Amino acid sequence: MTISTGDSVTIEYTARTGDGTVFDTSRQSIATEVGLSKTQPDREYKPFTFEVGGGVVIEGLDKALVGLEEGTHSNITVSPEKAYGEWKQSRVREYDADSVEIAGGTIEEGSHIKSDDGTVAEITHAGPDIVRVDHNNPLAGNTVRFEIEIISVRTA
Repeated sequence: MTISTGDSVTIEYTARTGDGTVFDTSRQSIATEVGLSKTQPDREYKPFTFEVGGGVVIEGLDKALVGLEEGTHSNITVSPEKAYGEWKQSRVREYDADSVEIAGGTIEEGSHIKSDDGTVAEITHAGPDIVRVDHNNPLAGNTVRFEIEIISVRTA
């Protein structure tokens, strides 16, 4: 069955940055091999089901699935603008140190905070007066490569 927008698909996948680093997978064996299961111990690695075109996955993957067939194994490369966006200097902001809080933690470089919009941002500088926070997605600017297997397709 050929995938169309609105179909429900179930896939097995491994996602890598352009340099080959695995940052996400549905496969337990790969998660264990690359150490993801240690950093995400409560996560269940299993096939992923979603609606194509529903905005659940990045745009480039959504569009690349349309026209593929159930049972297909495919390698899909997604450019930064269709993945997590380009890295933008304008998303790095400085704040008065007194105005930045981390629940139960100390403000230090490399720490992560939750932004007002619910996204996670990284503290890239923590001085006595100024705290610099990078609000870019950690994967911004990266080409993303997916190795996928289409397990099933249900028409809309």
